[in-house]
Amino acid sequence: MTQAVSPWQVYRRLLRFARPYRLLLAVAGVGMLIEAAAAAGFTALMEPVIDETFISKDAASSVWLPLAIVGLFVARGIAGYITDINMAKSGRSIARDLRVQVLGKYLRLPGMRFDSEPVPSMLVRLGSDSDQVAQAAIDAMKVMLQQSLQVIAMLGVMLWTSWQVTIAILIMAPPLAWIMDKVGKRYRRISHKIQESGAALMQSADQALANQQEVKVYGAQGVELTRYAGQADHHLTLSLKVESTRSISSAMVQLMGAIGLALLLFFAGREAMAGRLSAGGFVTLMISMMAMIPSLKQLTNVQGMLQRGVASADRLFDVIDADDEADDGNRGLERARGVLEFREVSARYAGQPRPALDDVSFRAEPGTVTAIVGRSGSGKSTLIKLIPRFYEIESGEILLDGHPLREYRLADLRRQIALVGQQVMLFDGTVAANVAYGELEQAAPEGLDQAIRGANAMEFVERLPEGADTSIGTKGGRLSGGQRQRLAIARAMLKDAPILILDEATAALDTESERLVQDALNRLMPDRTTLVIAHRLSTIEHADQVLVLDEGRIVERGTHSELLEHGGLYAHLHRMQFREAQ
Repeated sequence: MTQAVSPWQVYRRLLRFARPYRLLLAVAGVGMLIEAAAAAGFTALMEPVIDETFISKDAASSVWLPLAIVGLFVARGIAGYITDINMAKSGRSIARDLRVQVLGKYLRLPGMRFDSEPVPSMLVRLGSDSDQVAQAAIDAMKVMLQQSLQVIAMLGVMLWTSWQVTIAILIMAPPLAWIMDKVGKRYRRISHKIQESGAALMQSADQALANQQEVKVYGAQGVELTRYAGQADHHLTLSLKVESTRSISSAMVQLMGAIGLALLLFFAGREAMAGRLSAGGFVTLMISMMAMIPSLKQLTNVQGMLQRGVASADRLFDVIDADDEADDGNRGLERARGVLEFREVSARYAGQPRPALDDVSFRAEPGTVTAIVGRSGSGKSTLIKLIPRFYEIESGEILLDGHPLREYRLADLRRQIALVGQQVMLFDGTVAANVAYGELEQAAPEGLDQAIRGANAMEFVERLPEGADTSIGTKGGRLSGGQRQRLAIARAMLKDAPILILDEATAALDTESERLVQDALNRLMPDRTTLVIAHRLSTIEHADQVLVLDEGRIVERGTHSELLEHGGLYAHLHRMQFREAQ
């Protein structure tokens, strides 16, 4: 059972991210001290202002006192600017560091994490959670230090002016501390719920907007809007609870401030009647007390910022502390021959009673095509995701060139694999940058040009305004599905990996695009170990072996013609598609 982590432990860990910015924070701290000292100096000057100027009517004092006040406020203004600029730079830098670290961590997490956490939730962590953390680490610290120093400075002035009155007023401190503790606990309870609610809101909107065509065609605008409105109402309720807590606590602090002022008047009056407090001293005490009330109010309000930040930090640390993909192999691999063998392999999704793959065995040789077919949910995609180790096997062994995959370094293993999927992932950039992607970015221009031509993509690339240097928009949105698929094939050609995985690469294309893509694939496949997940069985008639999966098991294997003659599941699937094509 995981031990609960206290907010202070989370905050203390969060402050470690401030270590690179210690110098900035130290300069800001000096600025805060000067601010507090200037505020205390101004308050302390009120006693001579009243006593010397208005009661004693000293001419000299009426000259130097105004100049001293101006000087104090100039010093306070400069110190405030130094504090603000250094704290802001530190806070925003911490947010930047966290964003980069968390995204880097996500890219190292196992594939199962992406099945259990939707991308909108990840974006919330990278976005608002990182900002909230910066507020907790720096902005909240700034308010706490500034206002605490202000309170300490004012208390110092009050003790200097009349320690008897000050001590009498300090009886208000314990109930004030109790209120702030209660407020902090309530903020903490609500903050986690608000962050989760925000992620759910974003996910709901993302689904509705990303699938807007289906939403419109099926008349589901009302359904999606009702779902989103319900989540928005829940988020509103939580937000109002936070505001209610903040408002009530603020009102309580002001009420206690008013009681403090009443006590001040009572005790100061007694001291004045006893001749131990002058009129100037009373004004100094009064101004000090009045200056403390807004500071105490801000200290109460900062609880919300701090607790939201701690809740967000908790969510970010949940990602940072997650286990990376297993990468404990130490066998290097320049270029594999491509002999791939599954030996009694089973795999299971987390929390699922039945295995996704069960006792799967086959061998794929270089220069051959292995087709994997079956009904939806039979385990086809799971099988190919085990090869680059996006998922881990539960039992059995997968061998590459006679060695288990786990013996290879993960990066070396994945260099041996080119993947062309049904959903092509392109990035906001040029054609050239999307083909020569990642480790391929240093590819020679001739090789890039050859890959684009080999993928039958040059016919549309040449027509683009700037050729291969044309930007294709987010996710390649300025290209058609067939064009995006051909760029993915060009990327695979440029990589020239010994193992090629095709995941229903032509399933979503029209006839003309399918012909061009299939022609490009025929150029890509020779001399490699090719595994094809096929939806259209007509595209795998020349495969060297066909594996038929059903409920995670290989139920048939052979060539296209052998399986048709056998009259089993493959023949049934083929007849169904043949009828659909009539």
